[in-house]
Amino acid sequence: MADTRRFIEELHRAWRDEKGAALTYAAAAAKETDMRRRDIFLRMAAEEEKHAERWEARLRELGEAAGQYSETETEVRKRRELVAKDPLIIASTMAAAESSADGAYEVLASLAPTEGDRRAFAEAGMAERAHDRVLKDMAAGSEHPQSALDRILGRERHVRGGGWIGQAIYGINDGLGAAFGVVSGVAGATHVNSSFVLLSGFASMVASALSMGSGAYLAVKSEKEVHEAELGRERNEIKEHPEEEREELSLFYQLKGFSEAEANAMAAKMAENPEEMLRTLAHEELGLSEQAFANPLRSAASATVATAVGAAVPVLPYLFTGGVTALVTSFVISTLAHFAVGAAKVVVTGRSWWKSGLEMMVIGLAEAGITYGIGLLVAPLLG
Repeated sequence: MADTRRFIEELHRAWRDEKGAALTYAAAAAKETDMRRRDIFLRMAAEEEKHAERWEARLRELGEAAGQYSETETEVRKRRELVAKDPLIIASTMAAAESSADGAYEVLASLAPTEGDRRAFAEAGMAERAHDRVLKDMAAGSEHPQSALDRILGRERHVRGGGWIGQAIYGINDGLGAAFGVVSGVAGATHVNSSFVLLSGFASMVASALSMGSGAYLAVKSEKEVHEAELGRERNEIKEHPEEEREELSLFYQLKGFSEAEANAMAAKMAENPEEMLRTLAHEELGLSEQAFANPLRSAASATVATAVGAAVPVLPYLFTGGVTALVTSFVISTLAHFAVGAAKVVVTGRSWWKSGLEMMVIGLAEAGITYGIGLLVAPLLG
């Protein structure tokens, strides 16, 4: 009896929540000037009202009339304050409410006395999750074509700049900076003992190259694995809840400006090819695209080679000469190399090439000065 009583109480609470949500969506739609957002709010208001009617009917079956829906002054005031805000804030707030409602339906499903009730609450929970995702997408502003275009162009530029070319530039920069610092520090500590400088510089080159290469490989590989795991979860959702995923895809299309009928037709057509539907949902819902991931081996190779090339620059003079001559030559070519690498970063950053080059050169000089000074301080300790 206690479980039955609690089930009725939770069902009555769900009825009230759905009625309140329907009123909020209807009020948001009434003040909305953007036709796309208004249509979404109206559709959600209708679905929440449908849920409320369903729970009201179930309460009557259990001999518990829902009664007349009414709200406190506080509830009415909060709705007015929410609806008066920016539509994207409304969407964000209601997304949180939809997520909470999904959890409430999980509780109801656990208390449900019949299999039919459990199915009904599972369906309602799926609808709330779909609403949650669509509202979060709306809150992010992606329903605007210009926002969507900016996001896509921004991501494509990032992929081009963040691929193997970008890794190569940053690899040269890291290798050059690390080796320049090591060579300067050892030179200061050993009074430019060419053998020690050459050995330490070579060790720094190998260690930096292997570290950068393995790091690039693991980073890209991990990113792809996360991508594949997300695709796997989305694939299971399509298989287990095809109706919910089709509705979700339809809502995404509506956010892009299609009418409900057009969006439903496009979603139904897309559902005929599950893999294409998967790719579309992954892109729309998760922002995932197979083109956004580099090849791990290529990333590792470019990072390793580039770091080794950069680290070799400060060491090269010590292969052909020694003493102060080697130190000065290393200083000059490393300084010029820092400027060149900084200027080359415009491929990734798009900044002014001479400002970027000058910035990198100053950083390199500061690094070399600090490590050389530390070397001079350590020299007496070495005897």
